[in-house]
Amino acid sequence: MLIPGTEQNTRLAIFFILITSVLFAMLDTGVKYVGQFYPVLQIAWARYVFQMVVVPVVIGKTRPRDILRTKRPGLQVLRSLMMVGATLTFFTAVRYMPVAEASAIGMIAPLMVTALAIPLLGERVGQRRWIAVIIGLIGALIIIRPGFGTFSWAALLPVISAICYALYQITTRMLAEIDPPITTFFYSGAVGVVVLSLAVPFSWQTPTIGGWAMMIALGVIAGFGHFFVIQAMRRAQASVLAPFGFVQLVWVTILGYLVFGDFPDEFTLLGAAIVVGSSGYVFYRENVVKRAAKGDQQ
Repeated sequence: MLIPGTEQNTRLAIFFILITSVLFAMLDTGVKYVGQFYPVLQIAWARYVFQMVVVPVVIGKTRPRDILRTKRPGLQVLRSLMMVGATLTFFTAVRYMPVAEASAIGMIAPLMVTALAIPLLGERVGQRRWIAVIIGLIGALIIIRPGFGTFSWAALLPVISAICYALYQITTRMLAEIDPPITTFFYSGAVGVVVLSLAVPFSWQTPTIGGWAMMIALGVIAGFGHFFVIQAMRRAQASVLAPFGFVQLVWVTILGYLVFGDFPDEFTLLGAAIVVGSSGYVFYRENVVKRAAKGDQQ
């Protein structure tokens, strides 16, 4: 179903998701680095506060009252709280385990989105898309190679984060049909600032100039990343976009090597190839279906 006032453009939506994969990989890597010096709660607070720096760039000349107006305020708050939950649990996870492993476990989120898109969004998911998502998940498991030692209490955190993030994506799609993306973007940041500002004084550690600079950068990266997610969800079905979330694993692996010296072995490279291949196949199938639909209309 096309969203009123928005032309459905799957290719552009996929392009936006691929951009977010880079931005979120940078965010995750940066969080792990900054987490060596500051509490997780403070980093999450800074991420939301400085995400709001992006708001003037995004809203342009839109009037403030138009940004605040929403037809579903309760759903806006629920979506924002899901993002806060996903943020806190994942930021805590990367503090205690490698970023690539935490990201790989968290990649069950696209599979959950695909499943939830059926009852919550009424989307139709073809067999080939299901297969592509499952293959992408297998690629993620090859990268992480989970063993008994992997599934400690810390490994449960990205699972919880994935559940929150899947619900966040589903509610984003719901809101895309009734509220403009600028409104949704504003509420996600504002709710996060309010909630975390109430808690951060209990773990505050005064940052250095360098610390402030890193936290500002994390907030700006997160802000643009989530805005692109909103734009993508307005242009394509969540189940189509879900497999492309796996591409983030590739960037996390690369950045993990560059920043922390984690050299990817042959299993990591194999898993990354499977992830990219499954995402590319979904893109191919989307083009096939689109061409077939045009042919039927002629």
